Amino acid sequence: MPHEPQPQRPDELDAEAVRTWSSLALAALGRAREDIDAINVYPVADADTGTNLYLTAESADRGLAEAFPEVTDGTAGTSLAEAVRAWAHGALVGARGNSGTILAQLLRGVADVLGDEPAQRAEQAQQAGPGPGGLLARALTRAAEEAYAAVAHPVEGTMLTVAGAAARAGEAAGAAAGTAAEVARAAYDGARAALAETPGQLAALGRAGVVDAGGCGLVVVFGALWQALSGQEPAAEPVRAVPVPQSPDPCAQEEDGPAYEVIYLLEASEAAVGELRERLDGLGDSLVVVGGDGLWNVHVHVDDPGAAVEAGVVAGRPYRIRITHFGDERRRARGERAQRAVVAVVAGEGLAGLCGEAGATTVLVRPGEPPAVAELLDAVRRAHAREVVLLPGGAELRAAAAAAAEQARAEGVRVAVIPTRSAVQGLAALAVHDPEGSFDEDVVAMTAAAGATRYGELAVAERQSFTSAGICQAGDVLGLIDGDVAVIGSGLAETAEAVLDRMLGSGGELVTLVLGPDVPDAVAERLEAYVQQGHLAVDTVTYRGGRYSAPLLVGVE
Repeated sequence: MPHEPQPQRPDELDAEAVRTWSSLALAALGRAREDIDAINVYPVADADTGTNLYLTAESADRGLAEAFPEVTDGTAGTSLAEAVRAWAHGALVGARGNSGTILAQLLRGVADVLGDEPAQRAEQAQQAGPGPGGLLARALTRAAEEAYAAVAHPVEGTMLTVAGAAARAGEAAGAAAGTAAEVARAAYDGARAALAETPGQLAALGRAGVVDAGGCGLVVVFGALWQALSGQEPAAEPVRAVPVPQSPDPCAQEEDGPAYEVIYLLEASEAAVGELRERLDGLGDSLVVVGGDGLWNVHVHVDDPGAAVEAGVVAGRPYRIRITHFGDERRRARGERAQRAVVAVVAGEGLAGLCGEAGATTVLVRPGEPPAVAELLDAVRRAHAREVVLLPGGAELRAAAAAAAEQARAEGVRVAVIPTRSAVQGLAALAVHDPEGSFDEDVVAMTAAAGATRYGELAVAERQSFTSAGICQAGDVLGLIDGDVAVIGSGLAETAEAVLDRMLGSGGELVTLVLGPDVPDAVAERLEAYVQQGHLAVDTVTYRGGRYSAPLLVGVE
């Protein structure tokens, strides 16, 4: 049940004020979302800034709500520090896009000040100004500082500019002994004035005749802050410097630049993140890394999404990985849906890259962490097509895939789930995918290709156990064929050769090998030579699966 905003005293800055600010900001961004999407031209004209800000605010509000347990025993409620930290954490884990990631860092900056212990907050407030609004002014200043620091190459005329102007205006009001509400009003007015200037600061905005979309959303957030502390509702429309064209076409802008947006959460040390920033900065642009205390949200635009994810693997533990092709986003921005798309669930960054290059929207999973129905449904929505072919990649994911497909059908999307049980079957299905043919014929062809692909996998036994091939010991190499253990060996290459003999015994034209991250190239060379010597008419292709993929996957078509 949504939280009903409560009126605040103009000098009151407590947990309930933060909760009210969050609720009002979420509602206001919801109202403004489509308008903000329509003027989104920078850094990529993909018409999703309003949506990304809204979804980030929604995650933040959800995190904040979880910090407010129902109080039934008369104990004290949530403190200001607890509330603001939960709010910032919710934004961090749910940040979407460039704008949402920056908003998450702005809220973290606020939390770095308001989340201090009472004595420390009092000291900071005294330093910021003599009035009761001094603490809020200091929080807004810290927020702007941290947002600028999080962006690899800050650009003026963006939401960073708006955040900086709001902070300076708030500081001036705090220094003049203003109340928290007066500081909030000053920040809001400063943000509106700065937003009006953005078309003159950024050429892309000037050409399109619009203000910065991220800055526009930030004005909405500052307006919600002022309303939370004063009870006065801001004007319905943010200030614009020049009239917006009747039919703005943000996608008419140049489409140069990286092809993919990559976002993931990362568990890593601060030192490792410093090295990650340098590596990602060399791979692409629009790099924003926010967070701290071991948890980070990484956002970058690149041409090689696999390399961006691999950089995260080197730095720590990446998860909740989202890879979006800007061609799909630009099409969505024009109000167009692709006729057909493919969504593939894969384990391994290399496999995700392969599927992405083939045009699929990917869901990257870790062993033992299957995607939820909501994650699969989100991928179907991101594909933005009238028809979607879903490749679950494992028998254990079939139920979740079916549930996601059912929900997508209720939203008007035609979805077919092809029961792929291995990544190599998904690759085979993608190889025959024909987006220009009829949906039914395409599904039949992809299903037939997947079904005609026998799949094998090599794994290392963790303990002694009984298998369909006999008793294995811990450390033995297991060769599975179509899901059952067929060979027990002591070495990876030798066991793989035995698996290939059995799989090719009934014929085949193409062998696909997918190597895990720790398998040397020499193993692939040995297996390729082994196939060629024994089966002259069989071709072999080899890929790298990347981290989280099995030691070796084998497909025979």
